[in-house]
Amino acid sequence: MPSVALLGATGLVGRHCLDLLASDRSFERIVAIARRKFAEATAPRVEAQIVDVEHLDERPDLFRVDKVICALGTTIKAVGGSKAKFRQIDYEIPVTAANLGLKGGARHFLLVSALGANPHSRFFYSRVKGELEDALRTLPYRSVTIVRPSLLLGEREEFRLGEQIGKRLGWIVPGKYKPIHAREVAAALVRYAKEDRPGLHIIESDEIDKDYLSPA
Repeated sequence: MPSVALLGATGLVGRHCLDLLASDRSFERIVAIARRKFAEATAPRVEAQIVDVEHLDERPDLFRVDKVICALGTTIKAVGGSKAKFRQIDYEIPVTAANLGLKGGARHFLLVSALGANPHSRFFYSRVKGELEDALRTLPYRSVTIVRPSLLLGEREEFRLGEQIGKRLGWIVPGKYKPIHAREVAAALVRYAKEDRPGLHIIESDEIDKDYLSPA
């Protein structure tokens, strides 16, 4: 049975990933990595690791696993408007994790990216997400799975106006732009980790939803 490292285990998608991984006997060992304490990681097979993610390179042992799921992410607002800080969290740290995973023997890297990710985008957020995707494409993983969710819905600690609007008006939004719940994204990630298909797979938001609703 495979082992998996989950980076961002206390985030909106990461929390759901952790719950699903912990309840799934397909995974022998789950290394849950987060920046702050979390009570969820009490299940057998879960190793809760509270680390300074800005210095992941000091903990290569955490990435001696078969698969790495990166659900780490932030917003410009959350980092006080600092583009440098945003880029560190949403680009530099995931790239470091990907490289550590390779050195630790991981074969499959799975990433929560974002709808509209494009290295040539005029929007900084989308551009950084696209640059990260491009960086992952160059790494010699057997499998790379990138999911691009639209507006994420779920229980957050902070209020987000855009999410509240999305909850009320999401039903009129077409296709891949329709808001999606974080648990659906997490369910898809866990399924893709289990399927472990070789190659590069980019999954748009409407495909995430369809995959979640279809039988395993």
